[in-house]
Amino acid sequence: MSNVVALVTGSNRGIGASCIEEFAKQGVNVIINYCHHEKEAKDLENYIRNTYSVDVLTIKCDISKEDEVEKMVNEIVDRFGGIDILVNNASVSRDSLLLDKNIKEFKRVLDVNLIGTYLCSKYVGKVMLSKKRGKIINISSTNAIDTYYPESCDYDASKAGVISLTHNFARELAPFISVNCICPGWVKTPMNKDLSLEQIAKERKKILLNRFAEAEEIAKVVVFLSSSKASYINDSIIRVDGGKYN
Repeated sequence: MSNVVALVTGSNRGIGASCIEEFAKQGVNVIINYCHHEKEAKDLENYIRNTYSVDVLTIKCDISKEDEVEKMVNEIVDRFGGIDILVNNASVSRDSLLLDKNIKEFKRVLDVNLIGTYLCSKYVGKVMLSKKRGKIINISSTNAIDTYYPESCDYDASKAGVISLTHNFARELAPFISVNCICPGWVKTPMNKDLSLEQIAKERKKILLNRFAEAEEIAKVVVFLSSSKASYINDSIIRVDGGKYN
């Protein structure tokens, strides 16, 4: 069994769950984090435990709350001795008309997507610095760069902030820890399950590969950035969008 340990936030479903399995395939011990949907998280834990020869731990944590993040990181360090890989994946969206945005929901999007990424990077970054090694991969979105949707302005802003955090943490944690960011386009995940067939068809026309990504296609890029094969990639923003254009 490998001694490498990976924490993936929001990993009970979607891209996060695919990251957990891709890491497990490589013999990496994994921590499944969730805030809601406990059954999904436990089902994934059982699947990983029964399928791969790795250690797996499931932790409930609202990453927008500093005390919960600190407790989660301490629990992982007590169990495994450290954290080698952090994937800041957890995010929420609350789409609605821009001029009718509910400020409470707007703040929740920022709290999870942006503050949560900061808090996890802060506490895990300290652990990594103590070991002088580690990899942090942030999951942003093409919404943060040039694919804007007014109904998603809170989500877009939060993901733009994640790119900014990537640059700043890369500088703060250098030269020992690499910090990179992936910006997916459309992905087949539960977050997008309510899209109409009309909207899916409309968006597919904007993608050169003419399809949405599978979650594991994003996860494979995450695992690559976490590996020694990406040893000289740092402070990079990588689009994984099938060739999307507006």
